[in-house]
Amino acid sequence: MYLQPAPLYAAVEDLINEKVSLKDYINRQCDRIDKLDGELQTLLPEPGRRERLLGEAEALQNIYPNPESRPPLFGSLVGVKDVFHVDGFVTRANTRIDPEEFAGPEADCVTFLRQAGALILGKTVTTEFAYFEPGPTRNPHNLGHTPGGSSSGSAAAVAAGFSPLTLGTQTIGSINRPAAYCGVVGFKPSFKRIPAGGLIHFSPSADHVGLFTQDVRGMILAAENLCYNWQEISVTYQPVLGVPRGKYLEQQVSPEGMKAYRQQLDILREAGYVIKEVSILDDIESIASWHRKLISGEMAREHEDLYNRFADLYRPRTAELIKKGQNVSESELETARKKQKELREELESVMWEKGVSLWVTPAAPGPAPEGIESTGDPGLNLPWTNAGLPAVTIPSGKAENGLPLGLQLVAPFMGDELLLSWSEGIAEIFAKHQAFEA
Repeated sequence: MYLQPAPLYAAVEDLINEKVSLKDYINRQCDRIDKLDGELQTLLPEPGRRERLLGEAEALQNIYPNPESRPPLFGSLVGVKDVFHVDGFVTRANTRIDPEEFAGPEADCVTFLRQAGALILGKTVTTEFAYFEPGPTRNPHNLGHTPGGSSSGSAAAVAAGFSPLTLGTQTIGSINRPAAYCGVVGFKPSFKRIPAGGLIHFSPSADHVGLFTQDVRGMILAAENLCYNWQEISVTYQPVLGVPRGKYLEQQVSPEGMKAYRQQLDILREAGYVIKEVSILDDIESIASWHRKLISGEMAREHEDLYNRFADLYRPRTAELIKKGQNVSESELETARKKQKELREELESVMWEKGVSLWVTPAAPGPAPEGIESTGDPGLNLPWTNAGLPAVTIPSGKAENGLPLGLQLVAPFMGDELLLSWSEGIAEIFAKHQAFEA
């Protein structure tokens, strides 16, 4: 009931070639949202959403009456995480502070999407300031479970088929983890590969702009129009997959998650992939400590003025992080940023020495936890975010309780094109395997 296929690539192709009329598409999507989003709560309420979209669709069709001249994302409905500024919408960031305090010019990535022919479906629910205080969004696979965070509404809206493409952000694990929990594709590109202008920053040294779709092919289409200097490539060989051996997995993956991960690796071996176990990230506690020092220190500085004026309006976990960040010195922040660069160099050096093309790990410790008071543990995403490496989550089967699981694939810095190209083939393997099991 709450899940519906909505691959971006097929949707855009049908709209461009008028296999589906844009008006009918919008009405169908709005009907579905009106019926189900009262329970899922993926989107912020917007009176007159349907009428606005129909008007914008008519204007878009008047600009591009001929299919052959239409832009690559013509008519696609895009949900935007409510930490981005979007012309015509207020930015609330799931906080009680007056949104006038955050007013600003439209985010660059939103403007790029409009230029590519996309229509803004609306704002998607986020945790408060993209940290751990959750919003009301529920997982479309099971309403009693979290969709993950902080890009909760963005992941759930794609899983529910409301929107074939949504924008999110990741400062620890806010794209890769909710993508796994909601059974969709989540792409966090290399740091700054998608510009972050027009974003309410959490931590400028760690904030990544990223995307959700149901299909890797659609993700490639979106990335082509959003990522700086995207290159078309053709890859004819399989990547060598690296498994981080040691504390990174042993201390963070649940027993159920580890059992599923081993089965996923067996599926890849049967498909002909070479998998190498490599000792790496045994200092994960130190990496996590420095990353949290970095993001708390930068959060405190980003919010210095607001927190001084509205401290009582911040929710407890957000306020706690800011207070911790106030005790982080400038020299500690400088060290933390230096360690980001060192970690990136270390990971890439090991990949080169061991002949590893992609790291492959679980995207989360296990399936989505029960309840919506917590958004889950982002520890498995943290080192790759800290290092700024591109990472994608692809659906990779289901847990014993029927909730989705995701694999996280990570490439060297600026290897985004290779990452998504290889991910398409790997995603197809798991899709076929799941269809066979069904």
